[in-house]
Amino acid sequence: MNERITTCAIVIEDSKILVAKRCVGNTTNGKWEFVGGKNRYTESEAETLSRELDEELGIKCEVGRFLCSIDFVNNDILYHLKAYEVKLLEHSFSLSVHSEIKYVTKDELLSLDMVPSDFSLTKKLIEQGVF
Repeated sequence: MNERITTCAIVIEDSKILVAKRCVGNTTNGKWEFVGGKNRYTESEAETLSRELDEELGIKCEVGRFLCSIDFVNNDILYHLKAYEVKLLEHSFSLSVHSEIKYVTKDELLSLDMVPSDFSLTKKLIEQGVF
């Protein structure tokens, strides 16, 4: 089985968490997720997150500490989803693959229709006291 690293940004501001809703018709079909994406083989995980936030939201960021990871299988590929604390350097979003972006409370986050991997990651982040 092939393996890939994928990363996601955990952005917390004023006790709220940043999430984005994928455009309908995408592989995640309108579900909510943390912004991030697949690692290119020459990139560090921090470089992946910086590139993905620039591509998907049109913003610059600072990638902070590693928070946690989960593994999941999709289309016969084993993904290692790694979450990092991220600080946004800009807040003027230009959405390219998302239809909506917003900050939510922990309770609101748990009620969203999220992609399964990010929902599992959310539960782990809550268990660890991240939010």
